[in-house]
Amino acid sequence: MAPNTFNMGDFNPRDLLPKDLMPKDLRQKVYDHMGVDPSTLTIVSEQFEKYNHPNLQLALNEISENKDNQVTVLGLQSGFVNNITGTSLKDIISPQSFASMVGLGGVKEGSVQYLNMDIGNGQKLACVQGALYLIAEKGKENMVVLLRQNSMMDFAGQSAINLDVMAKERTTAEKFVQNIQKNIRLKNVYRGKILSTSNEGGGLKFHDLPPVTRDRIILPDGLLKRIERQTIEAGKHSEALKKANRKLKRGILLHGRPGTGKTLTAMYLASEMKERTVILMTGRGQGAIESSCRFARWLEPSMVVIEDVDLIAEDRATQQGCNTAILLELLNEMDGLSDDVDVLFFLTTNRPEVLEPALAARPGRVDQAYEIPLPDKDCRKRLFDLYIKGLQVEVADMDPYIKRTQGASGAFIAEIMRKAALFAAADGEPIVVKDNHMDEAMHELLVVGGTLTKSLLGSSEIGFTPTGFKDS
Repeated sequence: MAPNTFNMGDFNPRDLLPKDLMPKDLRQKVYDHMGVDPSTLTIVSEQFEKYNHPNLQLALNEISENKDNQVTVLGLQSGFVNNITGTSLKDIISPQSFASMVGLGGVKEGSVQYLNMDIGNGQKLACVQGALYLIAEKGKENMVVLLRQNSMMDFAGQSAINLDVMAKERTTAEKFVQNIQKNIRLKNVYRGKILSTSNEGGGLKFHDLPPVTRDRIILPDGLLKRIERQTIEAGKHSEALKKANRKLKRGILLHGRPGTGKTLTAMYLASEMKERTVILMTGRGQGAIESSCRFARWLEPSMVVIEDVDLIAEDRATQQGCNTAILLELLNEMDGLSDDVDVLFFLTTNRPEVLEPALAARPGRVDQAYEIPLPDKDCRKRLFDLYIKGLQVEVADMDPYIKRTQGASGAFIAEIMRKAALFAAADGEPIVVKDNHMDEAMHELLVVGGTLTKSLLGSSEIGFTPTGFKDS
């Protein structure tokens, strides 16, 4: 009898596993889809920032949902090594080793995992964490696309989304990537939204601000119209201005006492210019300036709102260099935007006298400054009318209160009506505001609250003189 012989060439590690535990062969599925050995095909890779994950997903969804296309999405189950380094399309098409058979390496088919990501307006989008797309587009050659994340980069807070595209011709894969990038620009989930930069990987955070209508902006005659001309009207004519070689980049500065309506005006403009992306610069760090301006360029037409700009743009001659680096970054970013980029810088400050001249007194950075004054008698009447809405008011004569609030800010008047309603609520429902409630509210703010309360509400000048209340 011939001795038993063992030929290593006849050994297949799959034979060691029961058939019901045998892993699905992704490489074979890729082979069947492409019709040729996948290891001979070109792979084109493109990297996208983590914040672009929803945009990338929408672009892939558009391809998948096209009824003329056939798209199969396969989930991935990576081995130990690939979980650390990240799976690539090259890993999938490489011949499987014994290690991959027992889960120490290699990639097998698994469940498709999704992450719900915020896309603004209270909506979420299910984004694939990692999957293999077998794409057969009508009239085009078949492709294989791998969407993947690098886990190691994710530990460092710098995770990126990678797209590997395989096709028989390199130009086909490159064109696919270009179309994805085009769709990201056209259907960007961030465009037209209110955003701020996030500390998590330099991404973006959505904000839902209450809409503000024009009737809530109480300013002297003509002032709001002039602000609108520099913001809303200029935006409507951006294309005509661009054709006429007029610059689109511009800067507006609102200055005045606290509580006079600077922030409310910014919110009104954001509500009115729905097509314009709003970037709220909420941090004092240098990184926030760079990323905010970068996103503003990317998402134009846009408006960058910097409240209390004096905190980062104080005169270098007086600040002893504490914020010089941040100030220079702001100046450089504003200068670095070309004039044909439709970005509006909207700045506010309570202390215009301390601003760096290179920002406030140089054309091209701040083109127009508007003072938002404390409300005059007519504006105070309009403010009382505004904040009375929704209340049942039985006050014999509002004129004494309008007169006694000389020097008050809009925020102060809003607080008067809030406190009056609070005192009236103690008398039972329905709430009816009467003269005694108004008097209590005035006394609470002007006398009991003292100087600090008035200062906090931007109305330090309101109150008593040696001869009584300040006159209007």
